[in-house]
Amino acid sequence: MNLIGNIIWVIFGGILLSLGYLFGGLVLCLTIVGIPFGVQIMKLGMFALWPFGGEVVQNKTPMGCLSILLNVLWIIFGGIEVAIGHLTMGVIFCITIIGIPFGMQHFKLMVLALMPFGHTVVRK
Repeated sequence: MNLIGNIIWVIFGGILLSLGYLFGGLVLCLTIVGIPFGVQIMKLGMFALWPFGGEVVQNKTPMGCLSILLNVLWIIFGGIEVAIGHLTMGVIFCITIIGIPFGMQHFKLMVLALMPFGHTVVRK
């Protein structure tokens, strides 16, 4: 079931979403300061390419001060907009019965888009 969902996801926009995240991550990695943010955006891009069968979990190690600071900076400089975009798409997809699985994937992406530092993607 995950394979079919991922194939439909990729065909109907997942590839464009993923390429957008990966391109943004590469642009951020051009600067020294942007490298941590670029790596997180690329992690989000890889998860956006193949979201079915993946789960966003919090890291087992406690978040340090640096992770909290980076998450706050992330939220201020664009993370909230990306998370709201995934929330909006998730709600739109969940309006229809057939779109509920895709809406749930957007909700998973929203968690990672809001606070990527301290979270990781685990494949089932």
